[in-house]
Amino acid sequence: MKKFILTSITIIIIISIVLSGSNVATKATQSDIAGKLIRFHVIANSDDKIDQGLKLKVRDSVLKYISPKLVDCKNIEQSRKIINNEDKNIKKIAQGVINKNGFKYSVATTLSQENFPIKTYGNITLPQGKYEAYRIIIGSGIGQNWWCVMFPPLCFVDITKGNVSYDKTESEMKQVLSDDEYNLVNNTASNNKIVAKFKLVEIFDKLFS
Repeated sequence: MKKFILTSITIIIIISIVLSGSNVATKATQSDIAGKLIRFHVIANSDDKIDQGLKLKVRDSVLKYISPKLVDCKNIEQSRKIINNEDKNIKKIAQGVINKNGFKYSVATTLSQENFPIKTYGNITLPQGKYEAYRIIIGSGIGQNWWCVMFPPLCFVDITKGNVSYDKTESEMKQVLSDDEYNLVNNTASNNKIVAKFKLVEIFDKLFS
């Protein structure tokens, strides 16, 4: 019991130090940011190397199809409508890739509110919490996932080649987030404490959950 109390106090002190030492604006919250984003996740059947490779092939084919339809969306409602309208086509494309590669995995797609841990995408770090997400789940769906942001359209900047344009990401995010909200997720050098802050808060939450 004493060890638990000491650990808790230590974590609280560390979090306080990180929060007080950060020049990131704290007026914005995770829920403020989550209400303006749609995340995109492709979840592999397993962590097997072949299954992980199949996940990326599904990702590539789906992004090739959907990116022209979403890349110019001006608001989250427009993106959500397109995703819902194209859901059957996306599922068909994903299933086609799976079958073409010799697998019999099923594929499920959902647009729903899901809980996610802290995640970093280039110069953006999203805190843990609940987000709206479009998910493609391959087979058992117990493997590692690939993720990006569908709205604003961060997925469509040479992402399949492994490149993330920091300038493009900043520009897209600033179109939908306020200055306070962008400062909360911006993990560039001037705000390099943000990842540590989010991670400590995540550890703290798990400790008391």
